[in-house]
Amino acid sequence: MSEPRIIDTLDGRPLVLDGGLGTLLEARGHDLSSSLWSARLLRDDPDEVRAAHAEFAAAGADVLITSSYQVGYEALAAEGLGAAEVDELLRASVRLAREAADESGRDVLVAASVGPYGAVRADGSEYTGVYDVDAAALRLWHRRRLQVLAEAGADLIAVETLPSLAEVEAVAAELAGTGAAAWISLSGASTGFTRETRAAALAVAAEIDEVVAVGVNCCPPGSVAEALADAPAGVALVAYPNSGERWDAGTRAWHGAAGVSPDDARSWIAAGARLVGGCCRTTPADIAGLAAAIRG
Repeated sequence: MSEPRIIDTLDGRPLVLDGGLGTLLEARGHDLSSSLWSARLLRDDPDEVRAAHAEFAAAGADVLITSSYQVGYEALAAEGLGAAEVDELLRASVRLAREAADESGRDVLVAASVGPYGAVRADGSEYTGVYDVDAAALRLWHRRRLQVLAEAGADLIAVETLPSLAEVEAVAAELAGTGAAAWISLSGASTGFTRETRAAALAVAAEIDEVVAVGVNCCPPGSVAEALADAPAGVALVAYPNSGERWDAGTRAWHGAAGVSPDDARSWIAAGARLVGGCCRTTPADIAGLAAAIRG
């Protein structure tokens, strides 16, 4: 980890995050419908993961987020992988993003993705925060993955899509004292937050010395401004919503306008966002548009 580099970087111009890695991998012809999501490709076709990272770097992303979001020990144990093999997959996720960053010819950072407990369960609970474990078990569940990723050579850890105050408290407690720079981003679409608990979660995250930014992801772009307004004053913010499209289970199709508006991004930056990008369904073209707008 290189926390001073992160702090120095965030003091400069806002950084552009990448977009929906899973979305891009699907566009490249891969089936991510299994419960392992992009973790399957990390195991079975790492060259494609590296190539997808490279597309986002070529589009102008300043930060590449690794494919470790849904890599969990229990889920991969069911696929026959031992804990040591999962550790290696986590390290590989950082290595592949780093290779793409280095090949870009620019100073591109790598953020090691840490998804919530519910993401690995693949049962939708990442959008509710309703789990069957207590706080101590939740801390223990996050511990090994955080430790491995903290030592894997990324520039910082991207703790993403946390759906509840309880999980933010658990992750913050595990990060405290590690010296591993991180951002913590809440699930903007989670039913596990009220306005009050969201503000409390952002405050808890911001209190940890290792946390360099707090914010929101995986929500419609129109929901970002309200969420950022709940963050403590003077804290660097991160914002990377989804495309804004809505999934219709009846027609099995996405509906609505897609994309992240550069005007929206400028407003988030004016509100204190130092890291801006896209989440699900956002593409390299979206990121190129944001990069052009932010860099003028």
